[in-house]
Order: sequence, then structure tokens, then C-alpha cells
Amino acid sequence: MRIDKLLWFLRLAKTRTVAQGLAQEGHMRLNGRRIERAHQKVAPGDVLTVPIGAHVRVIEILALPTRRGPASEAQACYRVLDASPSHPVAAPLQH
Repeated sequence: MRIDKLLWFLRLAKTRTVAQGLAQEGHMRLNGRRIERAHQKVAPGDVLTVPIGAHVRVIEILALPTRRGPASEAQACYRVLDASPSHPVAAPLQH
């Protein structure tokens, strides 16, 4: 499955156009390798590093969705690997 379609199906991007832009910006990683094409193929078992807003999400693809369904259906297709809300190095200083 194409990475732009996957991001849209998993509800990590609001539209397919936004998903294509994310892929073409070159900030995403697939199994540690930089992605610069929206048509990059993704398979179950792959690990994606996706910058979303001010955060970076690291997810493992468990299954490829067949449609853009409800959020609960989309979340069943991946596992979040960065369970902590923020990295301590990137966290704001506490005074």
C-alpha cells in the first residue's frame, strides 16, 4: 500500500493531499530510511516515524487497512512505539 494512502486510512492525516505532502517533505522515516515519495510502499511489520504537528510519532504497522473507517478501526492497524507523551530532552524546563 502507498504511504500517503496509509496515513490517510490510519487518520494520521486529515486528507490524502496532506498525507502526500508529509511524505514528500522528506521528514518521515520508514524502517529508519528517509521517505521522499508519496508512492513509497508500506507493509505490515514496518516502523514509521511521522512528524505530526509539534510531535513525532513512531508506529509499527500491524495490518493494512482496507478503508478509511472509524478511528477505532484505524488504531487497531498500528501500535504506538513512543508511548511517552514527550521525550525528556525535548520537554520544557521546569523551574
